[in-house]
Amino acid sequence: MIYLRKAHERGHANHGWLDSWHTFSFANYYDDQFMGFSALRVINEDIINAGKGFGTHPHKNMEILTYVLEGTVEHKDSMGNLEQIPAGEFQIMSAGTGIQHSEYNPDNENPLHLYQIWILPEQDNIEPRYEQKRFSDENGKQLVLSPDAREGSLKVYQDMTLWRWTLSQGQTQHFDIEKGRVVWIQIVKGAVSVNGQAASTSDGFAIWQESHLTINAEKESEILIFDLPATE
Repeated sequence: MIYLRKAHERGHANHGWLDSWHTFSFANYYDDQFMGFSALRVINEDIINAGKGFGTHPHKNMEILTYVLEGTVEHKDSMGNLEQIPAGEFQIMSAGTGIQHSEYNPDNENPLHLYQIWILPEQDNIEPRYEQKRFSDENGKQLVLSPDAREGSLKVYQDMTLWRWTLSQGQTQHFDIEKGRVVWIQIVKGAVSVNGQAASTSDGFAIWQESHLTINAEKESEILIFDLPATE
């Protein structure tokens, strides 16, 4: 089964300084059909105005991934980290037993565009931690997250992997799905088809009970592929 989650059908909140689109229920947006997907709990696409951001706020027992598309995030947390994450980098933070952090757009002229993704951890109350990394784009496929940090990926406390694929126009790639696994594909930019179903920038695919995916790029594209455990 392949379900297309169209970008314009997501939850939407415009707070003036923040324009946010919610793939799953979040804050004041609630839809009992979209509470998450396997271990994915939040996929928010945020545009943050120049000089604005999220003030200090708490998190607990969540794996929080930020992927910056345009601009730079300034991050500060209760673990003592004060970092900047520029476009093209990923940041992972385990909230675990509890942290407080802020996220801010330090540019006074240009907006900040990012994905914030929350993943449910396999285990609660782990020690909080922080990592960030830029991945090379040599072969168009980068392993971004894995539970064992293999191949230089960032560690995530969940039985899942996240791949970032870049595809040239007309390129076809294949992805095999093991039994007992499900897949979410988020189209960061471009236009692709997955087993014949077309999608474009900011759309997403929920995929279950499938064993093989054929992914065609209608134009230059970037996608995120989440390989996740199936849930009953």
